[in-house]
This record gives sequence, C-alpha cells and structure tokens, in this order.
Amino acid sequence: MIRKSAAGDISELVWFKSSYSGGTQGDSCVEIAVTPRRVHVRDSKTTTGPRLTFAPATWTAFLTQA
Repeated sequence: MIRKSAAGDISELVWFKSSYSGGTQGDSCVEIAVTPRRVHVRDSKTTTGPRLTFAPATWTAFLTQA
C-alpha cells in the first residue's frame, strides 16, 4: 500500500491506496483511512468529494464476503 497524507491541517485523516492501482497515472483506486472506530472510504480521483464511513466490523464483513 502507498501511504498518502491528505492535504490540509494535521488533524486530517491519513489515506492509503493500493500500489496495484489502475490507470495510466495510478490514480484509479479507492482509498481508505482507518481510525479506531471507523473505516473511511473515498475515490482517489475526487479526494474532496463524498466519503463513506463504516464500522470496522461492517468493513471486515464486506471484505470477507465470498
């Protein structure tokens, strides 16, 4: 994963995206930021756009669905 700090003040979330990102410039990906009580999700192409927020258990259930 590539660690990418969000622009702005120091209280911003720290976003991560896969090093396997697609696109010619590697910017076609979903990014996540993890806090103790939430997993935040956004589109890497629209970093100022809407974000989704999940409880960690919900995010884990989503990732483990077959």
